[in-house]
Amino acid sequence: MPQIIPIKDLKNTAEISEMCHAVSEPIYITKNGYGDMVLMSMETYEAHYNKEKIYRELEISEQQIKEGRVLDAKEALNTLKEKYDL
Repeated sequence: MPQIIPIKDLKNTAEISEMCHAVSEPIYITKNGYGDMVLMSMETYEAHYNKEKIYRELEISEQQIKEGRVLDAKEALNTLKEKYDL
């Protein structure tokens, strides 16, 4: 369940930091009862960022497959071997 805290609680930085590291999801900050910001630990941010990066690469790959821009596996390996002198 997502954690939601009011913006006035941000003055307790050590407590907020502990909260961010205790959960692997964002903490939602409200201002005047409305969503305002999201906080998360660096580990959580990096995990989300890396997951998004993988999804983007998969979308590009799927588009290339639809467009017929594919290589035979042996061709691809030979290209890599030539490129890196393996």
